[in-house]
Amino acid sequence: MLKSFAAGRLFGASWGDGPATVLALHGWRRSHEDFAAVFDRPGAPPAVAPDLPGFGAAPPPPEAWGTAAYAAHLVPLFEDKGVLADRVVVLGHSFGGRVAVRLARLVPDRVDRLVLTGVPLLASAGRRPRPAPGYRLGRRLHRMGLVSGDRMEAMRRRYGSPDYRAAEGVMRAVLVGLLADSYLEDMAATRCPVDLVWGAADTEVPLEVAERAQACFPSATLRVLDGVGHLTPTEAPAALLAAVTGAPDLPAR
Repeated sequence: MLKSFAAGRLFGASWGDGPATVLALHGWRRSHEDFAAVFDRPGAPPAVAPDLPGFGAAPPPPEAWGTAAYAAHLVPLFEDKGVLADRVVVLGHSFGGRVAVRLARLVPDRVDRLVLTGVPLLASAGRRPRPAPGYRLGRRLHRMGLVSGDRMEAMRRRYGSPDYRAAEGVMRAVLVGLLADSYLEDMAATRCPVDLVWGAADTEVPLEVAERAQACFPSATLRVLDGVGHLTPTEAPAALLAAVTGAPDLPAR
């Protein structure tokens, strides 16, 4: 059931009774529903999963927010009496993990641990692919005034990534802005332990990203899930639950 938090500023879902000991943040183009498989099961701790602005039931942000603004938007959850426990585990998947790293720096005394999965905290190794020649030419002609805005938009949709093609309005500007974000300073300043839980078959954020990111945190462990891809909350909910509860061994799924 959809719920509201922080005097109606946030929407999402909760599981369990009492103040939540887990705050779960979903990925790009996803919603709180991803975490139902993780927390709607016996033995799961109470958890809250808000929809990040622009996804699920949450309206888009008023302007092109970066992940720091997304994190700041979540701070009222910690002030909403009875919603979150004094200290919580923050579980972040993909885009939500980027927000989680920013959030841990904003409220360090309230975050007991970070569990990050499939999070693009660093660029993938290797050279970033160049745009297609046709798109580069069109962009150049557009700057010269020889290609119309409508034609340029059609080319963006043709050559852009699936996320870019699906994004509209301010959310496209948010997505473009993410390309310039750096998390190295926040990672180095993280005071709590970090558990990196990664799908070995993740092609969107490959395992090598997690291996390099591990060294950027003061205290981080890396656990790999064989046969699991990028959507760990739905592909391996039992493993994520075990990571959140601090189990020494994670089930494959």
